Amino acid sequence: MSLLDLSPEAFVAAMDRRNTRRAWILREQAGDLRTSHAWLSELAAFLESGCEDMDRHEAVFLAVGPSSGALFGAFLHRVTRGQAQGGLRRRAYPNLESFLRDGLRLARGMGRKNALAGLWWGGGKGLISPRAGARLNDSRTRRALYHEYGDFVSSLRGCYITAEDAGTSPEDMATVFERTRFVTCVPPAFGGAGNPSFATAAGVVCGIEAALDVLELGDLRGKRVAMQGVGNVGSAMVDRLLEQGVGRVLASEIRWDRCQALAERWHDAPVEVRHCAPEDLSMLAEPCDVLVPNALGGVLDPETIQKVEARIVCGAANNPLAAEERDASTLMQRGIAYVPDYVVNRMGIVNCANEQYGDLRPDPAIERHLDPDFEHGIPAVTRRVLLLSRQRGIPTTTAAAELADRLAEEPHPIWGPRTRQILDSLARSDWREG
Repeated sequence: MSLLDLSPEAFVAAMDRRNTRRAWILREQAGDLRTSHAWLSELAAFLESGCEDMDRHEAVFLAVGPSSGALFGAFLHRVTRGQAQGGLRRRAYPNLESFLRDGLRLARGMGRKNALAGLWWGGGKGLISPRAGARLNDSRTRRALYHEYGDFVSSLRGCYITAEDAGTSPEDMATVFERTRFVTCVPPAFGGAGNPSFATAAGVVCGIEAALDVLELGDLRGKRVAMQGVGNVGSAMVDRLLEQGVGRVLASEIRWDRCQALAERWHDAPVEVRHCAPEDLSMLAEPCDVLVPNALGGVLDPETIQKVEARIVCGAANNPLAAEERDASTLMQRGIAYVPDYVVNRMGIVNCANEQYGDLRPDPAIERHLDPDFEHGIPAVTRRVLLLSRQRGIPTTTAAAELADRLAEEPHPIWGPRTRQILDSLARSDWREG
C-alpha cells in the first residue's frame, strides 16, 4: 500500500517500525526536494509531480507525539520575507495524502496572505491529527497534546511560528506557549493578542464593502448576505454587518443550542439563523447579494458553484474552493465576483503579527489594514485584485496570486535569508533523531 493511502495513525505506526520519530522533506537551494529518510522518497515524488497544492514550498516537517501518538506537521511555503507563520489546525484526517494536501494548501494561503498584507512573515501552517479515540475533552490529555506540539515547534528553532486555528483556542496557545516562545495569539494575560475573531470579521466585511464599490453596487445598506457557518468569526461579522446597515443576513449553524442563543441575541434584528446538518450545503444556493463561506474549506466545487445565486462570493473561511484554479474560473464564467479568502481574512495574523512589540489599544499598525488609503490594506488590495482580474480577463485567484508571489520574493529587510539558513541547519543536524 502507498504511504499516501495510510491513515495518519497507520503512518505513525510505519514510522515507529522504522524507529523514526521525526522526518522532513526539504527543498534544496538547487530546487529539488530531498527527504530525511530514503523510505519517504515516495512522498517527495508525490509533492514534486502529483500534487497541485505544492507551490515551491520550502519544507514539510513531520513528527510523532511521544505520548499522544498524534501526527504533527509544520508546513513552510516561502520564507524569503521571514519566518513561516500560520495557525495550528487540529482535526482527524482520513489518510496521509489529505493531511499533506491540507497543510500545503493552508501554508500557501498564509504565504500569500502575509505577503499581500505587507507583513514580514513567510507562509506556514501547523497540523495535528490526533490518535483515534484520544480523550481531548479531558483537560490533562489536551494539555499534554499541546505541550508535545510546543516541544515540536521549539525543535524547529524558529523557522515556523504557530498560532490559533480551527480546533485550537487561545487557551491551547497558552499551553503551547509553556513549551515554546515561537507562538502568537496567546491570551492577553500572557501578553498576547488573544482571540482574533473580531478583527478577522472586521476585515472580511471591509473586503465585502470594497468589492461592492468596485462592482458599482453601492454599499451594504439593504443588501442580502448569506453566511455558511456562524461561529466566532461569523457572529462577529453579523454584528459588523448590522452596524453597516445590511438589509438581511441568513446564516446556517450546525449546533442547535448555538442557533437558539444567536436567535435570542439578534431577536430584533434582520437576521435568520437556520439549524442544519454538517453536510447540508443549502446555504450556498441561497439567493443573495453576497455569499460568505465561513466554515471549513473545499465547499465550492463544480456542483455547488452551479447553484450559487450571489453576485459576490467573499471567502471568509480558508480555502473555500475545492480546486482553486478550476473553481475560480467557473465562478468567473458565471459572472460571479470571487474575493479570495487570503485577501480579506488576514486580520487574524495582522492582529498578532507584532505581539512582541507591545500592546496599543487601538493599535494603528492593525487599524490601518481597514484604511482605504493604506496600500497594503484590505480595501486597496481587494480593489487591485478585482480590477486586475477584469482588465486581463483572468480569475481573481490568479490575479491575487500574481500580486502575492511578487511580494513574496522581497527579502526580509533586516534578517534576509535567516529562515532559509535555519532550514539548512536543521537538515545538516541530527534533528531527525530527536
